[in-house]
Amino acid sequence: DWNGPSAEFPRDLCLHDAFAAQALRTPEALAVICREEQLTFRELDTRANQLAHRLVKLGVGPDVRVVLCVERSVEALVGILGTLKAGGAYVPIDPSYPREWLAHVLLDTGAPVVLTQQHLRDTLPPHSAHDICLDSDADALSHEPSHAPATGVTPEHLAYIIYTSGSTGRPKGVMIQHRSVLNLRVALAATVHAEAQPGERVSVNA
Repeated sequence: DWNGPSAEFPRDLCLHDAFAAQALRTPEALAVICREEQLTFRELDTRANQLAHRLVKLGVGPDVRVVLCVERSVEALVGILGTLKAGGAYVPIDPSYPREWLAHVLLDTGAPVVLTQQHLRDTLPPHSAHDICLDSDADALSHEPSHAPATGVTPEHLAYIIYTSGSTGRPKGVMIQHRSVLNLRVALAATVHAEAQPGERVSVNA
């Protein structure tokens, strides 16, 4: 018996629903700290909702891919949550990767939108998707509604797609559903974070 007892997890919940529930419970608590910038749960939830409304207007919905080309930042989390709240699946790409790799992923995903940062825009190869710069477009996005849009997304829909490096051939996308991420979240809460205290900070290095 290699594994302990399995943990039950809510089978009708999506990843962004779990975040929204936490934002309701602790709206003024810090959600993220990145260098000199920090956001509360309320602030992060609001910015993600506003981005989600813009994405829906651009055709994003359940299982629609959204490429995320950003550095580690507050904007990265806004992009991830905003995509999920729009019903889409985010596809993170490393801006330092070769342009040939980036071009393949952009074409293979068929993403209608690329989320990026202003200083990274020129690193992207030519593409037909609509660009949103999460930093320089922040003011325009702030005029979108602050509540989450209705999308009809379910735990069976995609949450994200991770592409392989392509070192042994063409890069391939590994598709992950919401239910798989929630399963991992529940398992971590029951093991790794089981003894975490309220207000305790968790360092993320990924």
